[in-house]
Amino acid sequence: MTEASAEFSHAVEAEVAAVRRFVSLLEREQNILSHGDADQLLDLLPEKNGLAAQLTTLANQRNQVLATEGLTADPAGVAAWFAAHPTEISAHAAWSLLLPLARQAHELNRVNGQLIQLRMQHNARALEALLGSTDALGLYGPNGQNTTASSRRISDNA
Repeated sequence: MTEASAEFSHAVEAEVAAVRRFVSLLEREQNILSHGDADQLLDLLPEKNGLAAQLTTLANQRNQVLATEGLTADPAGVAAWFAAHPTEISAHAAWSLLLPLARQAHELNRVNGQLIQLRMQHNARALEALLGSTDALGLYGPNGQNTTASSRRISDNA
């Protein structure tokens, strides 16, 4: 195994481990969103940002190995790397795990984004009801000026 092969294998295996942790975090985030406990979301943020940064670093390492061998950092480049290194079975196995995990993370992130949108819409409707106006959340009026906050009162009808 060459040094470049070892670097590529290590980067992909580390990516698999990091994406697994990211998927687990996204599943926890989805659970929190489903139960409406927004305070816990803030607790996940540092870990989520740290994992995202780690994933970026690992992908950059993998892409650097590909670039060193004159290959592109895309599926064609990875396929060419595997064609040039047919004995790198552990790297190929790790890559085969990485792709579905990345798709799972992408899907979880998409669904979590939708859950956040739904929660935001629900909160906006609740504020509209409390403020007694469907226009209550507008920051600017039709003339481009700020709406006056003094005209907004909490409705005691809600």
